[in-house]
Amino acid sequence: MTGILWNFASFIVALGILVAVHEFGHFWVARRCGVKVEKFSIGFGKSIWSRVGKDGTEYSLSVIPLGGYVKMLDSRIDEIPEEQKKLAFDKQSLWKRTAIVAAGPLFNFIFAICAYWLVFLIGVPAVKPVIGEVAPHSIAAQAGLQPGMELKSISGVKTADWESVNMGLIGHIGDSQLTMTVAPEDGIGVEQRYKLDLTSWDFDPETESAMSALGFKPYTPEISMVLANISQGGAAESAGLQAGDRIVKINDQNVDEWSQLVELIRSNPNRPLSVSVDRAGTLVQMTLTPGSRELADGQQIGFAGIAPEVAEWPENYRFELKFGVFESIGKAIDKTGQVIGLTASMLKKLVVGDVGLNNLSGPISIAKGAGATADYGLVYFLSFLALISVNLGIINLVPLPMLDGGHLLFFAIEAVIRRPVPEKIQEMGYRVGGAILFSLMALAIFNDFARL
Repeated sequence: MTGILWNFASFIVALGILVAVHEFGHFWVARRCGVKVEKFSIGFGKSIWSRVGKDGTEYSLSVIPLGGYVKMLDSRIDEIPEEQKKLAFDKQSLWKRTAIVAAGPLFNFIFAICAYWLVFLIGVPAVKPVIGEVAPHSIAAQAGLQPGMELKSISGVKTADWESVNMGLIGHIGDSQLTMTVAPEDGIGVEQRYKLDLTSWDFDPETESAMSALGFKPYTPEISMVLANISQGGAAESAGLQAGDRIVKINDQNVDEWSQLVELIRSNPNRPLSVSVDRAGTLVQMTLTPGSRELADGQQIGFAGIAPEVAEWPENYRFELKFGVFESIGKAIDKTGQVIGLTASMLKKLVVGDVGLNNLSGPISIAKGAGATADYGLVYFLSFLALISVNLGIINLVPLPMLDGGHLLFFAIEAVIRRPVPEKIQEMGYRVGGAILFSLMALAIFNDFARL
């Protein structure tokens, strides 16, 4: 329950910040263009707090935190005195109206640059993207990738860490191939390029990563089989396990890897297991009966309440993505550009059918992401805000009536035909656009519940 509340609170904070940034873009440019702003609201529905500023604008927080709006004076909506018509949005020149509408998404992109600038200025711990395992007969194996290789770039885009590798791979969903540049395992020799055939690459992003679907996994330090922590009152403590013990066998089966131990425990809920333990050089026999937990899909898994000693990364694998004040600006602009390109590419693939609609995510997925990154710390939360801000900006530029992009489409038509698009056509567009938008929102929420 606490986790749900934390996710919800993080979601409200994240969405509130991003909506405020987006709407402030509209507000700020509207004011600079001489348009009267009547209301600036974060959220929809009934107002839970409001005040009227010296500028005559009502500032409001509303009960439904799934968006916001800026209400401008508009002669198409209200009857206004002749002397105030120059302050109305619809009476402004085409370029001013275009600037006001485009300012929302633009401010989302500017916010992303600022957030990434702070991230690079503060610094992010990272590890080099070195391949740990390559599955036999996989796409990666067929291309010639091998354990120990360091990934340097994907299709020409540098990959300093695993996050950039993952972004690079996701950007190729629906493509027929990609090119990887790798450095040799010992770091001696020239970098080599490998082409991966993606025609058979098909994976569910909710159940596996892009890397594992291609057939390779990141290098991770070998986890010690020595127990570091025993949960009080757990199955392991009841069995007599102690910190410092090393599990060597379960049911007379040698246990050499932590993942093997985890799988044996998970697959045996409430079933007694014969455990052999090395305790300071002495072999000790005991019986461990894992407890049982139920997953969201109803599956029962075992758990014991144990944790291994923390594995240390080799010094030459670790580094920090941290730059100076001015260099961070360039890095932030580059990063934002990459995310914009990736988001636009994925949106295009959704439209043409290269990516399934089951990949759409809604507020529940965003809330989980907000809660998880907020747990990790400020830098990770800022990165999450930047990513969602770019997504919000791109989505709002989709030429669909009801969105900023729909307004910009009407303005583009107006520029060509040299007169405003007839209001009946605009109203029809808003109805169709609204139906499409709400259908997509419903599908995204359905996908969220399907993943729970």
